[in-house]
Amino acid sequence: MVRLKLTLAYDGTNFKGWQLQKDDPTIQGALEAAVARIIGVQARVQGAGRTDTGVHALGQVAHVDIPDHKLSSVPWQRALNCLLPDSVSVLAVEPVSRDFHARFRAVSKTYAYTLWTTRAFVHPQRRKYVWDCGPLDAAAMDAAAPHFLGTHDFKSFMNTGTPVRHTVRTVTSLERRPGLTEHEVVWRIEADGFLKQMVRNVMGLLVEIGRGKADPASVRTILEGRDRTLAPATAPARGLCLERVIYGDVHERGPEDDPGD
Repeated sequence: MVRLKLTLAYDGTNFKGWQLQKDDPTIQGALEAAVARIIGVQARVQGAGRTDTGVHALGQVAHVDIPDHKLSSVPWQRALNCLLPDSVSVLAVEPVSRDFHARFRAVSKTYAYTLWTTRAFVHPQRRKYVWDCGPLDAAAMDAAAPHFLGTHDFKSFMNTGTPVRHTVRTVTSLERRPGLTEHEVVWRIEADGFLKQMVRNVMGLLVEIGRGKADPASVRTILEGRDRTLAPATAPARGLCLERVIYGDVHERGPEDDPGD
């Protein structure tokens, strides 16, 4: 068997997330159906992050094992894209060592969350990709961001539903940048791993701070409280996008119980 690494982009609006489900469309399900059409048997596709319903990706990574003779006889990128829905694209395909694992070998992931921060009506073309939260105090949000950096217990920012061995994660970057239009702001967060809906919960608090309903210093208090009820409601899925997954040496491992977002 040969292991292929797949780099993917998708619009998650009409999918029930990454993970295979019996009766609902998922990214994993679409990929496995396409691979099965090509090789004639079922094969499990493993993803780097189990993105939720409505979450998008520009740089999701997955791997799949295929029979040796199918490696050179199939133009894999073109074949997969011909079989996948228009909302899913394979950006790159490459053979990798059998030691490679899309999920367990990831050493960092970067998510982007896009906010629509004016009172102007949301452009129809952007509605599926932004949280229409209105004007925010950017300076207050900037003051709060550094409190998330470093290694912390993020239990207060984890929703229930996926068992994990521990809730400690290391955030290496959290920064604000301009969006695609003058009405948008993009927050990017990079970490060694993420708990269930952790990014959306971080954004929920940042927006509350931007609205003046919480103080930047409350980040530290909520982190130390290790209690989900201390943090505000989860931000909508549609503003979230998995942008990049980084891999190191095969001996390096990210958090093995990382469920993605």
